[in-house]
Amino acid sequence: MRVYVPLTLPALSQAHGAGELGPAPFEAYAVTAGLRAWWGSEDEEELEYAALGLAAAASLRSLARDAEAARRRVVVVAEAPDALVHSEERDAVGGRSELDEDAASVGRVRLTAAVPMSRIAAVHLDAEEAVGAVTAALDALPAAAGGDQRAQAVVDAAEDHELLWFATQEIPALVA
Repeated sequence: MRVYVPLTLPALSQAHGAGELGPAPFEAYAVTAGLRAWWGSEDEEELEYAALGLAAAASLRSLARDAEAARRRVVVVAEAPDALVHSEERDAVGGRSELDEDAASVGRVRLTAAVPMSRIAAVHLDAEEAVGAVTAALDALPAAAGGDQRAQAVVDAAEDHELLWFATQEIPALVA
């Protein structure tokens, strides 16, 4: 199963050094039945993009817990054996809407074993130009979580920045 693992640059560096994503258990996102129902589409590419977006939002939340990490969202795309992937999603309500606490669990899965770096397909990372928007989003997260619409607009502005795609052989340069 293709999974989208939210990380920070220090976590990517640690995984690269260890030769695996982990340790288990750890969170990722995937195209699940709940994501299909919540997103309201059967287009696989569109659903994978939605899972990537959910992982990017989780990466933002991880950055909020790591004041030392570069203010760039990181999502690693990996192929994990189905037996290692367990769904954590709750029932999603409605179609495409702003993510809230319930919707944030849509597509979330837990991997029960480490995934070797050889199973990584790609890395998605914010461009340098997104750092300001990501930093502002981090500052706005608490207020956005409290329902402040202006703060939510700041968080959404970071989501407007597309993550860049990098091949696995580029990981050493990304974490250097």
